[in-house]
Amino acid sequence: MLAIHVHCRTTHNTERQRICLFRNFNGEQYVLRTTDPGSMAWKWCDGHSLPVLCVGAGADGLLASGAEGGELTVWSDEGTPIGQLKLEGGDDVTCATFSPSSPNKLYVSHGEAISILDARALKEPVDRFRVSEDEINCLSVNETDSLIAAADDSGSIKILDLSSGKVARSLRKHTNICSSVAFRPQRPQCLVSCGLDMQVMLWNLQKARPLWVLNLQELGEEEQQQCAGQLFNPPLAHAITVATCGNTFACGSEDGSIHVFKVTGTRFERQAGFKGHSQGVSQVHFVNFLSHPHWLVSGGNDGKVLLWDASAGSATVSKGQAKGGHRRKAKSVKDQSASKEGADHNTELEVNAFSPKLSINHEEKVNWICPAQLKGEGWIIVADQSSSLSVYPITGL
Repeated sequence: MLAIHVHCRTTHNTERQRICLFRNFNGEQYVLRTTDPGSMAWKWCDGHSLPVLCVGAGADGLLASGAEGGELTVWSDEGTPIGQLKLEGGDDVTCATFSPSSPNKLYVSHGEAISILDARALKEPVDRFRVSEDEINCLSVNETDSLIAAADDSGSIKILDLSSGKVARSLRKHTNICSSVAFRPQRPQCLVSCGLDMQVMLWNLQKARPLWVLNLQELGEEEQQQCAGQLFNPPLAHAITVATCGNTFACGSEDGSIHVFKVTGTRFERQAGFKGHSQGVSQVHFVNFLSHPHWLVSGGNDGKVLLWDASAGSATVSKGQAKGGHRRKAKSVKDQSASKEGADHNTELEVNAFSPKLSINHEEKVNWICPAQLKGEGWIIVADQSSSLSVYPITGL
């Protein structure tokens, strides 16, 4: 991004900040705030008046953000609001995601409903579907743009058939809030989910029950035994993401851990587990525009935004760290007896094996993170408790 007319000043906060005002050649103003030379954030302002809850990136450079009170904004790739709307009813906008096949089609969840909008001409929704009796927390669209999965507070996952506009399936297995759901790329009938019941599930829509279930609390109990005397938060699962290969997925939990799983057939096993944050992990997203599909960005309640290389072989495993016996068997809903202790080819990479490749001290609790490629460059868009967005460059890889 070209910029001229730079003016900088230093604030008198506890942590000294440099705030720079940039104007590009069109005369538009941008704000660059940095608390250290390695952490620079563009601030995108004037899009909302209330705290931003979610961000979604489209294929052609458009971004959408949703906030409390039904506020929805579409942004250009330069951080300019090009459309703003307050959705009827004023329910919080909890998720915004673009269609994988129609770049201008935008899906948003607000309250118990899903609305479909034209991002280029943001006005009243083209369609609106009430799919749930409880607040929707997360949306995921399959890659054929035929189904939307909606995870809600009741623990259900509602599958909306876009051709008929009706709920085709209701998946009920989580015993607490279902916080996140994601379709698997290259498998439009398959998805994964996680929830505040600490369970991670693998689904095929041809089945009414999950193919495979893993309880993160069982993994946590093993790690607590290895760290006796420390206090641990329960591993409530907040976010889930799938890599573009479709076989690797990750979730973040309240105890600060990030878990990476590998799907094989109708089951999955934990491939890696590491302590990512000092407080709960609120967001995890695989990045699809870097050197390989296993770059993973996470955000937490500790105000940190971290970029990880979660590819096989990226971690250094010391002697004694990689043991098949450290993996707790997951439970197959169909046949629990099929679960066996893994061989060496499923060796798990343990906590100390990973370190972030990029660390950003955002300082505020993270509501949402969204990796995006804007004008050919990689960025991480962060929503926090404020009404603005922070946009960090992905550098130094």
